Amino acid sequence: MRYGISNLSIVPVRSDPHEKSEMCTQILFGEHYTIIEENAKWCQVELAFDGYQGWIDRKMVNEIEEEAFLELAEIPRIVTTDVFNIIQPAGGYNNFLIVAGSSLPHFDKVARTFKIGNIVYTIQGNSIAGANREVREVIIENALKYFNAPYLWGGRTPFGIDCSGFSQVLYKMAGLTIPRDAVQQAMMGVNLTFVEEALPGDLAFFDNEDGAITHVGVIWEKNKIIHSSGKVRIDNVDHFGIFNIDTGRYTHQMRLMRRLISE
Repeated sequence: MRYGISNLSIVPVRSDPHEKSEMCTQILFGEHYTIIEENAKWCQVELAFDGYQGWIDRKMVNEIEEEAFLELAEIPRIVTTDVFNIIQPAGGYNNFLIVAGSSLPHFDKVARTFKIGNIVYTIQGNSIAGANREVREVIIENALKYFNAPYLWGGRTPFGIDCSGFSQVLYKMAGLTIPRDAVQQAMMGVNLTFVEEALPGDLAFFDNEDGAITHVGVIWEKNKIIHSSGKVRIDNVDHFGIFNIDTGRYTHQMRLMRRLISE
């Protein structure tokens, strides 16, 4: 078995091993994975964070030893919370940006350094996700940072993000792990019967005409939802669904609401 960790800001993950295949998700900086299959140009990987599988370009693979991979499961998960952070390899000049939700293995809060393989990086900006504050407050504070970020199928960044990528990254920045896709997220937690029961950070799920769950959003406050639809936006929500405040019509049909945060 072989292993890797992202040393790039964003690594696109595709459903099939070719350039024209759809992007199904993205690996953010510092997220690690197992290589489960490969060919001359592509590697099929499974992300340690959420078990998601897909294909990445071999040129983007950054391999690590098994010992280093296993160690990542034992150390605290430190996650960037600024929309963008500047990082720099020690002794180098090639600054580059990483996005909110990126992981910082072996983070030293005094020196503000972290390590991937044998390379030590320095970082500017906030870097510790939520654990020292109320989880719901952290989720909403970070959600508002994405306001107007464009919708992108498979996206998990402020440059472009889809609905379930949005909820997953927000929970990651609050120290919680949830699956990648809306239909998987909908199977977690406990059910809420009424919209009025929902608290900030709870998730609402919406279905299509065939009854399949196709959308998820984050409850902000009473009858308000933050979600990625065209862009990250705030709309009204009730037991019928999402009411778009710009068009004056319902755009998503309510299926269920779930509470994933332990009180």
